[in-house]
Amino acid sequence: MDEITSVFVQESREQLAEMEAGLLRLEQNPDDRDNINAIFRAAHTIKGGSGVVECHFIEAFTHHVENLLDKLRTGDLAVSGEIATLLLECCDQMLSLLEVLAAGVDAPDAELTARGESLSERLKTFLAADGKAANTLPLASDDPAVEVESSGGGIVLNDSWHISVRFGENVLRGGMDPLSFIRYLATLGEILDLETITDAMPAAAAMDPESCYIGFEIQLQTRSSKADIEQVFDFVRDECELRILAPNSKLADYIKHIQELPEDEMRIGEILVRSGALTQAELESGLKDQRQSSPEPLPDEEEAPPSQPLGEILIDNKVVHQEVVNAAISKQAQVSDKKTKEARLVRVQADKLDQLIDLVGELVIAGASANLLAQKSRQTDLIEATSVLSRLVEDIRDSALQLRMVQIGETFNRFNRVVRDVAKELGKEIELFISGAETELDKTVVEKIGDPLMHLVRNSLDHGIEPAALRLERGKPACGRVALNAYHDSGNIVIEISDDGGGLNKAKITAKAIERGLIQPDATLTEHDINNLIFEAGFSTADKVSNLSGRGVGMDVVRRNIQALRGTVDVRSVEGEGSTFTIRLPLTLAIIDGFLVGVDKAAYVIPLDTVVECIEVGAQASDRNFLNLRGEALPFIRLRELFEVPGAPPPRESIVVVQFAGQRAGIVVDQLMGEFQTVIKPLGVMFRHLRGIGGSTILGSGEVALILDVAALVHTVTRSEQQQLLTDRGHPAAVTH
Repeated sequence: MDEITSVFVQESREQLAEMEAGLLRLEQNPDDRDNINAIFRAAHTIKGGSGVVECHFIEAFTHHVENLLDKLRTGDLAVSGEIATLLLECCDQMLSLLEVLAAGVDAPDAELTARGESLSERLKTFLAADGKAANTLPLASDDPAVEVESSGGGIVLNDSWHISVRFGENVLRGGMDPLSFIRYLATLGEILDLETITDAMPAAAAMDPESCYIGFEIQLQTRSSKADIEQVFDFVRDECELRILAPNSKLADYIKHIQELPEDEMRIGEILVRSGALTQAELESGLKDQRQSSPEPLPDEEEAPPSQPLGEILIDNKVVHQEVVNAAISKQAQVSDKKTKEARLVRVQADKLDQLIDLVGELVIAGASANLLAQKSRQTDLIEATSVLSRLVEDIRDSALQLRMVQIGETFNRFNRVVRDVAKELGKEIELFISGAETELDKTVVEKIGDPLMHLVRNSLDHGIEPAALRLERGKPACGRVALNAYHDSGNIVIEISDDGGGLNKAKITAKAIERGLIQPDATLTEHDINNLIFEAGFSTADKVSNLSGRGVGMDVVRRNIQALRGTVDVRSVEGEGSTFTIRLPLTLAIIDGFLVGVDKAAYVIPLDTVVECIEVGAQASDRNFLNLRGEALPFIRLRELFEVPGAPPPRESIVVVQFAGQRAGIVVDQLMGEFQTVIKPLGVMFRHLRGIGGSTILGSGEVALILDVAALVHTVTRSEQQQLLTDRGHPAAVTH
């Protein structure tokens, strides 16, 4: 695939995403003309681009889609749910055709071709339907300041074209009768008012009987265009002064046409001419006036800048309205801003960014090694130089990581279509609410979080939201609510999927867990433990299997996929009120700031964003692994015991207080070794089941240090504390597999 085709495919995917989002909005607001125009422009852009790259199968299919959209745009067809559904299916088809082009295949397969033909036939059915004037824009203005009356035939009576004409003296000599133009104008419509202007007529003694001294001010009611009216005076265009001002009812049409113009760089005059608000002759006359009013150019200038903008001249000449000129200026600024923004963008392949991140990671390791050698040498100049180098490496690292940061909003917006389709399939009313779409995270994380999010959203739609009748019985609105939210917290990104449905049935979950042997019948579980049983492999409480859920596969895969990203997933639920799934993920999978600690001869790295403070272990630390920290019980875990490090601990130990998901815990270590830039290296397959270890890194000395999984350690500490409390109260601890 050549570069032009690659750019076309990428830009077309973006256009299709905008087109799909517009169609989803169209169902909610069918009268949004700006939205319809935006959808049409997206399809038109794709069709034009496919012609450039000579992809005729995309061009042919998109042409049918564009025809239907044009009917909606002009008001010949009314927006309906059936049309919106068909157009969404067409978006899917266009995306499939794009994938065929991206794969380098000359033509789509038989199945895809057949589906395209079927969709084309359905499009033609709507195109053949007689839906004229279903929601045509009115001739009259929507501006309440414009008073418009109409007769029974729909003809506007007091909102008309204003024509001002001053004939030159030689019109009669050329064989032209001024009254003939008035009679011809009457064939285009109705002359509501005619005033003869005699200001130029001289005294009787100086009057020449072969000269013309009159002009007319005319109010004409017509549906003809400005160009049609101007053509009436073609034979005397050079021998008269002509000004044609459109009626107020035309302003909305002109502004609409200006907004619908393609995103091409155009001057103000070109925009006005292409929209129909200005004729070419009027433009040339305005440009002539502008040149005449401009000062003489300086010796070193080829052309002097104009002293008055063209728009002001056209308004002064009364050939165009101020509102239309303002719309043209806005369109010009919009196009200019878009071109400027595009000029600042550079498309880079993802694998090149990955290679850059890898090189930056090696640079971080090399910088740490140089810094260590400088410290050992005790040479002040060398230490200062390596310190500056370390700061620059850190800046380069942050800038390189920022290149891969993308907003999660694009991922969230895909679920508008999912919610719509699933709600229709299930016969439910469901709305999707999105917040935090501007939250940024690593592109690699975004790509891999899509499937887990999809499953959780579909689970909320199927299991969470009740049918409308049941919701009304429970005193809820008939329309259910599913919300997606994202925000940053302690160096992590938190994604919440919540619904206002029925919540988790804890009794049913407990019974199912006992039946499958996940817990003992007499075990007492916390609410948190019960809720998280749904993530066990093969666990399902669905009474029947559907094509959406109920087979017992998915939730365990969701947790496994999120854990593969060094993240966690948790669920909170209130029966009858709804559930919230919370996903916590690291902002990046490549390089982090770490806090280096030591146990015996081994070094470990704790992600710096999770570190709250460091304290020395004192006599207040109990044998039950918790201490009183300023009036609060802080559970802690000893790394020496966790990893079974032989030997006695040193006389002075330290506790690193960490926080994850609002819970605090302590990690007891032998020594604190300071901050450290950490390049995360994944563990091998043999070590993927180790709890408490999230990866490895290479120190400046060349030794390997393990990166602690703070989420798993905090969960282990708090769970041990809860089980100890249950045991103290005489309850058997829960047994899970």
